[in-house]
Amino acid sequence: EVQLVESGGGLVQAGGSLRLSCAASGFTFGDYAIGWFRQAPGKEREGVSCISTSDGSTYYVDSVKGRFTISSDNAKNTVYLQMNSLKPGDSAVYYCAADTGYYCGGGDYWGQGTQVTVSS
Repeated sequence: EVQLVESGGGLVQAGGSLRLSCAASGFTFGDYAIGWFRQAPGKEREGVSCISTSDGSTYYVDSVKGRFTISSDNAKNTVYLQMNSLKPGDSAVYYCAADTGYYCGGGDYWGQGTQVTVSS
């Protein structure tokens, strides 16, 4: 059974940091691209960052460049999203998703999400 389990969300003040984790099981980790998405109330889901676990290539949406860092520990089948200099606009439910192959897309598998709330 394929599972993606996010953790690490919470409440933080603006300027603070959080590290999200996405623990994967049930598939060969290195064959997938893992992405982080977020969705705030009343807004469309947004792709935040993506990593190709085969070679470590990364992608970031412009609004988080320089503040967020995605990484993977293939030995632990876990992808991390280090979020620094958080802003209230970063508040959302954050989901990780896995896509077969090199690029992040619509997500073949999804986690249940973790809430991130940034207070001003």
